[in-house]
Amino acid sequence: MTDKSTQPRVLIFDTTLRDGEQSPGATMTHDEKLEIAASLDEMGVDIIEAGFPIASEGDFAAVSEIARQAKTAQICGLARANFKDIDRCWDAVKHARFPRIHTFIGTSPLHRAIPNLDMDQMAERIHETVTHARNLCDNVQWSPMDATRTEHDYLCRVVEIAIKAGATTINIPDTVGYTAPRESAALIRMLLDRVPGADNIIFATHCHNDLGMATANSLAAVEAGARQIECTINGLGERAGNTALEEVVMALRVRNDIMPYRTGVDTTKIMAISRRVATVSGFAVQFNKAIVGKNAFAHESGIHQDGMLKNRETFEVMRPEDVGLSGTSLPLGKHSGRAALRAKMKDLGFDLADNQLNDAFVRFKALADRKKEVFDDDLIALVQDSATNTAHDTLQVKRLRVVCGTDGPQEAELTLSIEGKDHSIDATGDGPVDAAFNAVKMLYPHKARLQLYQVQAVTEGTDAQATVSVRLEENGAIATGQSADTDTIVASVRAYVNALNRLIVRREKAEMGYDTKGVSYKDQG
Repeated sequence: MTDKSTQPRVLIFDTTLRDGEQSPGATMTHDEKLEIAASLDEMGVDIIEAGFPIASEGDFAAVSEIARQAKTAQICGLARANFKDIDRCWDAVKHARFPRIHTFIGTSPLHRAIPNLDMDQMAERIHETVTHARNLCDNVQWSPMDATRTEHDYLCRVVEIAIKAGATTINIPDTVGYTAPRESAALIRMLLDRVPGADNIIFATHCHNDLGMATANSLAAVEAGARQIECTINGLGERAGNTALEEVVMALRVRNDIMPYRTGVDTTKIMAISRRVATVSGFAVQFNKAIVGKNAFAHESGIHQDGMLKNRETFEVMRPEDVGLSGTSLPLGKHSGRAALRAKMKDLGFDLADNQLNDAFVRFKALADRKKEVFDDDLIALVQDSATNTAHDTLQVKRLRVVCGTDGPQEAELTLSIEGKDHSIDATGDGPVDAAFNAVKMLYPHKARLQLYQVQAVTEGTDAQATVSVRLEENGAIATGQSADTDTIVASVRAYVNALNRLIVRREKAEMGYDTKGVSYKDQG
């Protein structure tokens, strides 16, 4: 049996909180960022890119707090190639046990045109800014943005400059997901061969998924000599997303025979953090998503089911338990008690505190009275729905009744609690959802614009719960709300109200001068 402890170590650099959050509508609250960072630290991620400190007071506060709370992971902040960004980044990460400054500049012809710098001027700026960062921090990462479309001679030149200036990690970003696996590997090999000092630093790979090759490109770079992979949970990120952490980690684990590299990630925690990121970001995981999708371990074909019954390895290259899914079945119904619910939720990756268990148990009993059978996905939706609601919400749905059909206008009768006081109104609309949303707007006037309304069935059957996601935008601030219920209209209104509550919190912070925009700066990295 292979001794993995002797295999080369590949560092996992998670940028869910920075690059992943750039996905439109995926902005997370301060507390959610701290929660995700703690989970990443616990699962064994080596480096957490916590944010872009210069972007806003909110981002700075989040990075600073994550830096203070981190136990084992390096905490990294992003900075553009100027002294102000770098100083602000250092002020945020310097409290970490293991701080890192990550500075970048676009080096391809298209990106050099943005600051209007010629090759020599950009080379000088790289030297000055990396030197400045290294004078502040011993752990400096430098990235030539859009490296895969940068002229090879110039890329070698600026990488050498960054190394001589003190960079300890050189990241090679495929910023627009343009490259292919063969090119990704060749680029790393070329830099290792041609750049003086390249064998004394770590090369990293940062791939986007525009052509669907992010994971393949990252693994090809590792085989060529890269020893750090930049990735996000669920592949979250702008446009088509980033390399998915769960995909590269499990690929290295399952195909260790041809990719003999190891990571420090506890893979049994993958499903729990995948679900949490999906909830707080509002980006549901597609059913056929590798590793963490609902169908990743589902088998419907008769031939497949027969094979699975005889030998699981017939149609599964990894065990569900490897990524944190329970391998046992514990059916729950309306007669089940708290102990059974706690055990089941633990199997599903949720370690609930007593108050969380009590809340979940009340919701579970109500759900069990309405459904013939409570599935695992129902319980997950139940807990996630509970997590999106807080006791400090300005708005709370108290009562909703809708009238719909082919005849007459669709109507909604809504009672909404606003700062603890109940208000009721009747409204009409183009369908029951529109009528209900109109009722909310009449009771609580606002200028938020609906950007996304999405409904997904949690399980099968006419009594299935629906998970509804709503994304609202107001003055540049974006907030996502989610809710689940067997009544789709109820879930819709609660999701809408959850999103409004998030906007209210950001508006209040902006008024206090805490964060002028309420969202993170959308950089080009």
